[in-house]
Amino acid sequence: MFPDSLPVLPLPGFSLRRMQLTDASAWYDYLCLPAVWQHTSWNVQQPDDLLPSLQAFASNLPDAPRRFAVIDNSSGRLAGTVGFHTVSALNRTAELAYDFHPDYWGRGLATAVAQVALQWALQEGHLHRVQATVLPSNLRSIRVIEKNGMQFEGVLRNFRMVRGISEDFRLYASVHNADAKQS
Repeated sequence: MFPDSLPVLPLPGFSLRRMQLTDASAWYDYLCLPAVWQHTSWNVQQPDDLLPSLQAFASNLPDAPRRFAVIDNSSGRLAGTVGFHTVSALNRTAELAYDFHPDYWGRGLATAVAQVALQWALQEGHLHRVQATVLPSNLRSIRVIEKNGMQFEGVLRNFRMVRGISEDFRLYASVHNADAKQS
């Protein structure tokens, strides 16, 4: 379903590559920061907790999740990640997800990277629907999603467990060829 090629990131100083097992430590280092952790459903206690996800990202199966590392080319540092989980080849759907180290917040990077990934999934990946779910407290992420034209569809009550607590999530979506839809 997803092509072998990566989305092209037209941002000077940043590039995308497939996530690697060696990214576990750098990814964990910012996912566990309170400013990041409080607005996500991640529940990682150590870098090794990310290994199953990183192994899944390496799969080429049609329903496998895809996640890309956003690299700061000047330092080689992992600035963030972007990708898709809950992939359904049958339904041609996936859920957009991203996270960034707080050092890279407020620069428009998340908005630009999410836009590139979203367009890539809908055009190159031939998905019909990409959705995003976000905790209502994550105002930064809501702005990123809305700036990318994703439409608010409602609140999913008690949608996902967040560190042992059932939480509500806001649901947004973009659809491909919505105007061509037959009634």
